[in-house]
Amino acid sequence: MTTLARWRAAQNTDGFKKEPERRPYLASECRDLRKAEKWRLQIIREVAKKVAQIQNAGLGEFRIRDLNDEINKLLREKKHWEAQIKELGGPDYSRVGPRMLDHEGREVPGNRGYKYFGAAKELPGVRELFEQEPPAPPKKTRAELMKDIDADYYGYRDDDDGILEPLERETESSKRDIKISSWVYRESKDDEENEIEITAQRSIPSQEEIKEAIINRKKQELLEKYVL
Repeated sequence: MTTLARWRAAQNTDGFKKEPERRPYLASECRDLRKAEKWRLQIIREVAKKVAQIQNAGLGEFRIRDLNDEINKLLREKKHWEAQIKELGGPDYSRVGPRMLDHEGREVPGNRGYKYFGAAKELPGVRELFEQEPPAPPKKTRAELMKDIDADYYGYRDDDDGILEPLERETESSKRDIKISSWVYRESKDDEENEIEITAQRSIPSQEEIKEAIINRKKQELLEKYVL
C-alpha cells in the first residue's frame, strides 16, 4: 500500500489530479497548429463513436434524433478546425483529407447540408423524404462526352444546310446597295458645290480685273474725244 500511495502522489500535483485540457469553443481562438490538429482528431473520434451508436435502431426515436443532431454539430465543428488549420499553415483537409465520415450520412435536397446517419434515415418522415428524392443522373465518362464533339459542335458545317448562304447573299447585297447610294449622293453633292464655287468666282472680278477695266474705259474715252 505504501508503494501504491507513492505512485498516486507522483501522478498528482499537490494532491490534486490534473484536469484534462478542454477543447476551445471557437477554433479561431487556437493559434497553435499542433493543438489544432489534436482537436480535429478528437472530433473525428467523437463522430466515429456516435456514428457507431446511431446504427442501433433500438435506441428509440428521440435518442436517435439527438445523436444525429450531435453528429451534424461535430461535423460543422470539424470544418471550422480544418479551416483554422489551413489558416495556420497546415494542410487543406477539404482537398486532401478523407471524407469518409461526411459520406456515411445522406442529405435531403434543400436541407442546407444536414445529413442523416444510420437509423436516423429510417425515422418517420425522414424515409419518405429520401423516397421522393429523384435519382441522380449517371455521370458520363470522358470518352462518352468526346463522342458528342464533332465538326457540327464547332460550327464547321453551318453552311451545309443551305440556309445560311442565301441570308449572307441578301445581307451582302443590301449593304452594297447602301454603300453605292451613299457614294452617288456624295459625288452629286461635290459636283453641286464645285459648280457653285466656279459660278461665284466668275461673277465676282478680282481687284486687278477692275483696275484694268477702268483703264481700258478711260483709253476708249480719250480716243473718242481726240481722235474721232
